Amino acid sequence: MTEQAVGGGHLPPRTVEVPAVAAPGRRAPESRRADGAAARPAGPPPPATGFAGRRRELKELHADIARAGLDTLSGRKGARSRVLLIAGRPGSGRTALAEELLRGLADRYPDGVLRARLTGPDGAVTDTGRIARDLLAALGARVSPGSVEDELTEQLRRALARRRVLLFLDDAPGADEVAPLLPDAPDCLVVVVSRGPLTGIPDVRPCALGGLDGPAGVEILSRYAGPTRITVDPRTADSVAEECGGQPAALILAGAWLAARPTSSVADLLRALQAVPVPPDLAGGARPLFRAFHLAHQALSPAAARILRLTALAPAGLVDAQIASALAGCSVATAATALGDFAALGLLRPAPAGDGPPPGVRMPDGALYPAYTLPGCLDPQVRALLGEHERPAEIRLARARMLERTVRLLQSCRAMGEPADAPARQKAAALPRPMRFASGDAAAYWLRSRRGALLDAAAVAVADGELDTLDRRLMAVLTRSLLVHLGDEAAAPDLYALHGLVLRVAERRGLPRERAAALLNLADLDTRAGRTAQAATRYRGALEAARSVKDPVATGRALESLGDTYTELGDGQRAADWYGRALELRLARGETPDAARLYGRIGGAHSSVGRWEEALRHWRAAARTYRRLGDGAGQARATGEVARVHEGAGRPERALRICQEALDLARKAADGHLEAVLQLRIADTLDRLGDPAAAGLHRSVGEHLLGDHPD
Repeated sequence: MTEQAVGGGHLPPRTVEVPAVAAPGRRAPESRRADGAAARPAGPPPPATGFAGRRRELKELHADIARAGLDTLSGRKGARSRVLLIAGRPGSGRTALAEELLRGLADRYPDGVLRARLTGPDGAVTDTGRIARDLLAALGARVSPGSVEDELTEQLRRALARRRVLLFLDDAPGADEVAPLLPDAPDCLVVVVSRGPLTGIPDVRPCALGGLDGPAGVEILSRYAGPTRITVDPRTADSVAEECGGQPAALILAGAWLAARPTSSVADLLRALQAVPVPPDLAGGARPLFRAFHLAHQALSPAAARILRLTALAPAGLVDAQIASALAGCSVATAATALGDFAALGLLRPAPAGDGPPPGVRMPDGALYPAYTLPGCLDPQVRALLGEHERPAEIRLARARMLERTVRLLQSCRAMGEPADAPARQKAAALPRPMRFASGDAAAYWLRSRRGALLDAAAVAVADGELDTLDRRLMAVLTRSLLVHLGDEAAAPDLYALHGLVLRVAERRGLPRERAAALLNLADLDTRAGRTAQAATRYRGALEAARSVKDPVATGRALESLGDTYTELGDGQRAADWYGRALELRLARGETPDAARLYGRIGGAHSSVGRWEEALRHWRAAARTYRRLGDGAGQARATGEVARVHEGAGRPERALRICQEALDLARKAADGHLEAVLQLRIADTLDRLGDPAAAGLHRSVGEHLLGDHPD
């Protein structure tokens, strides 16, 4: 499988060109391309995708699925999913074996395969809540923004309860990270890849991986380097496989090194591997991969080696030509060539392609380049070389270039969600061709496919703390892009995370305006999720920050939002108080339309607690303000609410008279829907007054109008 070119026994799927790197004591011949660049000789073409070795382990895993579990009683299914564990050190082929198993089982699970990696590219444990959220999104489930880990994992288990799904958890640190994600669904199967046992999870079926046997190791070498040199020197090939410890990752690197040197022999490869110095404190099991990786790295040109080292900085471990060119400060074409070469050498693996863009959607030139990931088994060694060869200032500059490139791509992406004549679209049209999107659909697909990496880019930059200006720009344009292309509801969980990052930067840098904005946005999302008390706390924090810099817009929004919050909590008196403070600010600033609306909010709050006279005073003030504004529909609505207050206070005759006045105003304003609502309200009042005949007439007219004006 393509994405398992390193770390497993899978083999390369297609013919690729690999860099010509001179073997020790030799010089590789060069030819010239039509554009004048040196053409790199390619090794023998690899055969079609295959899987080397591990047949016994694969058979045992299939047998474990068929065996009865500890929960099985009297032939009945257990209450939980079966868990298969593939354990081994990174580079042992554990992920490749898992993928081969999944391919053979996929047809038995009609609800599909879910995948999650529980360890990040830098070795850090991935947040379980984020994993659960991403899995729920893959299932098409709606996720409440800001949900905590326990809520998300419980929702995930409920979502899987009636499904037949294969769940693959790769690179699991241990049982504590796996257990919350296990579905209580006997029709699901969970496959876990980990370094060691999952102590504490019952009935786990482990499959421990060691090195490949000699024939399987030689097969990998043959697939990469071609069969001729392996066939003429089989004993040395066996020695190479032994030198590589039977580890698929090391064998692939060694085979690709030999493939890049058509004039080198297997004996040359063996000597080159043995010549790589190994730190004395390095564990014996880690030495084969160390030697194979450093052999491959040493053979790269200085420029290519630098690009490889900088790939460790790619967000979420996902690197494409745009990211690589920004990190290294080279052209996109140069970066694309280097990444393809690294993949041929086994140093990178192509990222999963996903569903691909919609039919007929043309991607920008830069996005046509494939994306790659740095294998987890190589990531620590690449990072070590990065720290050894690159100064901190150079690393910071590379990150800054990457963030700047990402911001420009996001600006182009967001622009494609705007109307064709919008200034943003015209500005995007002036960007270099590789950064332009052909359509809104192409931009939306790119955003979805890079979503995780974009969020990680923002999080890493915030944690670094040295690039806050660029990171603030990134978070701002990413927020707008998500809203434009995904919509408010679908983007809400990601927006919650982004606003949290903005808040962190604002507090660190002492930016009260941004702190107020972040708290307001987080509080709005908390309100939507039903966390009203938490929202109230954040609105107060936003109010304090806004007042500290005399920001009237944020202050007014915070005051009004606090009124809405207490309305939701059923505390009408406190709601009216906060609305009153917001009203004072609007009146002082001459914002009459907002003042009219707030008069109504205060009236409604007083009505909810039976303070009828206060409610009447404010609804009448609202009606007068709408009349001064020339807003007939607003005046009609406020007058209708005056009638409702009278009815609530036990004055139905007066309510009927005022409601008829509101009906006349609605007719003059040509607001058919409001007219229908008022007709129905008059009918209800007439019923209470004991006049069913008149009530029926008004109700008939109201229902007819409501049919013509449903909104």
